[in-house]
Amino acid sequence: MDTTVSTADRGAERAPVRRLTVLYDARCPLCSFLRDWLVRQRQLVPLDLVPVGSPEARNRFPYLDHAAAFEEITVVGDGGQVYRGAAAWVVCLWALAEYRPLSHRFSTPSGMRLARGAVLAAAKYRGAQWQPRSGAAGGGAYDGRAGWVYTPAAGWTYAPPTVPEAPAACDTGCATPD
Repeated sequence: MDTTVSTADRGAERAPVRRLTVLYDARCPLCSFLRDWLVRQRQLVPLDLVPVGSPEARNRFPYLDHAAAFEEITVVGDGGQVYRGAAAWVVCLWALAEYRPLSHRFSTPSGMRLARGAVLAAAKYRGAQWQPRSGAAGGGAYDGRAGWVYTPAAGWTYAPPTVPEAPAACDTGCATPD
């Protein structure tokens, strides 16, 4: 899981952060819960919460790998900074008044390992939501029809669902000329 901050290609490492955009999976109950929690917190740095892959997200960030943003939390700073995984969680905490001191502790090497563990636990929970539950009609909250699959070895991967081709006219039992 990538915990680095990608800024060097835009010179954004020197840009102050005045606003952050958190890309979240609107179909994920955990992501929606965390979005609601973030909104209720007092913010030192304003957070815009935008569904990942939405037209708004694609408009705001055409350069961003939106498929990768589905795989792990992604936060984009107003100066072009891109945070993924544990670093994204830490920067979200940094934006909140009550949690900024905790974010400083998480930004240390040992704290980042702890933050990474929390991100992995969240990914495992999300993976369980995507897997069909045995005995449940219609499967779990995420039954894979959207094309996203979570495996512990590979994390989130996307394989577009295949759409069966429409049958040819003669395949439907119609009479064909001889």
